[in-house]
Amino acid sequence: MNLILGAVIILGCIIGGYVLEHGHLAALIQPIELLIIGGAAFGAFMIAHPMSTVKKSFGSIGKIMKGSTYNKAKYMELLALMYALFSKIRKDGLIALEADIENPEQSAVFSQYPGVLADHHVLDFICDYFRMMVGGSMNAFEIENLMDVELETHHQEAHKPIAAIQGASDALPAFGIVAAVLGVVITMGAIGGPPEELGHKVGAALVGTMLGILLSYGFVGPMATSLNNIMEDEAKFYVCIKTCIIAYLNGYAPQVAVEFGRKVLFSDVRPSFLELEEHVKQKK
Repeated sequence: MNLILGAVIILGCIIGGYVLEHGHLAALIQPIELLIIGGAAFGAFMIAHPMSTVKKSFGSIGKIMKGSTYNKAKYMELLALMYALFSKIRKDGLIALEADIENPEQSAVFSQYPGVLADHHVLDFICDYFRMMVGGSMNAFEIENLMDVELETHHQEAHKPIAAIQGASDALPAFGIVAAVLGVVITMGAIGGPPEELGHKVGAALVGTMLGILLSYGFVGPMATSLNNIMEDEAKFYVCIKTCIIAYLNGYAPQVAVEFGRKVLFSDVRPSFLELEEHVKQKK
């Protein structure tokens, strides 16, 4: 939604200001300039990145359209799930959790938290580390170290499409200059023509420069920043899971382990102690 709203504001202000200054909209319609800039940028994008990164980059547009889904309600659901799992371990032992983590879709515990259950990446992360806890062959320090390695790998992988989009943004102004130079070359070839024709060709060349800069700083660059913010929110979700699990492995009670996880959250999505306590009571 922010992508659409921002695009409307950008185009509305730029085109509106141009029209208010008595500019002619037809002069801005230069599809050939757009072909040169967009085509060259896409070609460079293909050269620079493997196909897997290209696919992820274009697929990330859907994420940008939706925005971050990691809100307070989702964190409350996650923390309540952590509390339920820790409480079951404390009451019935680690072995009692084996059926839940091996088949979470059929688990009576996980089924109460459909938001977490629907995110298979998060679900795999939780189940993998509870599986290690059930196995009993790793201590808290070893599990924490493995979590750090996995989260760093996840961060690096998630950053690839962001870096690719940002690189395309950085290149667009230069391709705008290329389009402008080509326009000047065409203009010089028609230097003996009427002034109206020369003015049209110079205007088209300048529009090419403007398009490259506008696409870079108005659209593609902000999209990369938006995707980076979404990635940071996602990373914080995993850090919350890690913090809860490590706190429990270090001997803290379920209520305290969940409080450790609550404390690492950003203030705009962090539930208060009483909000979380009430939510956990409702789930129980």
